[in-house]
Amino acid sequence: MDSNKVTIVTGAASGIGRATAIFLAKRGHQVVCTDLPATKLGELQELTGGICIEADVRIESEVDALIKGAVDKYGRIDGVVNCAGIEESFVDAREMTLEVFENTMRTNVTGSFLVARAAGRVMVPQGSGSIVLIGSILSTVGYGGNAAYTASKGAVLQLGKALAVDWSKFGVRVNVIGPGPVATPMSKASLEDPVKSVWLRDRTPMGRPAQPNEVASACAFLLSDDASFITGTYLPVDGGWLAL
Repeated sequence: MDSNKVTIVTGAASGIGRATAIFLAKRGHQVVCTDLPATKLGELQELTGGICIEADVRIESEVDALIKGAVDKYGRIDGVVNCAGIEESFVDAREMTLEVFENTMRTNVTGSFLVARAAGRVMVPQGSGSIVLIGSILSTVGYGGNAAYTASKGAVLQLGKALAVDWSKFGVRVNVIGPGPVATPMSKASLEDPVKSVWLRDRTPMGRPAQPNEVASACAFLLSDDASFITGTYLPVDGGWLAL
């Protein structure tokens, strides 16, 4: 069912993005990978058989060029998974710099908006498409010492819901994935911290972080025709974190 679907994956050089790009390629998607710098994309073109385009999701012109490049190559866009995101600082909000807060919001929220908007401009006229935004369990709950990231992921969830309301009538579905702790380079420090790692395992009913492929498979489901009547939803992939 997924054969030859054209899907863009942002943040594709590492972590959830890399796992998703490879997972989708194995499912038969024509994958368009993006990240920055371009050198980080190295092996992905060979691993996915798709194309790689350097783009900064914070910059409107680069996002528009990314979408144009995909359309020029394949003639359409069937799916987008926006994995590009950052988590820069674990400090009390009183100590957080404005630069950190604004950069987090610009990458995680503005980036999600620019990618979704550019894709929507293609998908709405063609009458089909599926967009998956990567939120977090922190899209719905607070977390100390992480005001910028938590605020940004809450905004991503609401953005996804708003876009679903706007575009579902045109055949374009928009959903949000909410990962819990995931074994990625971005989480490396927390997962290797002797105190925090124990707390994270104890706090997660399944007792471990997710592997990137476990999030990738959820993204693949929401992109697929099996999810044809699912839009505007939030799917936690959290090992039971939100059940506590």
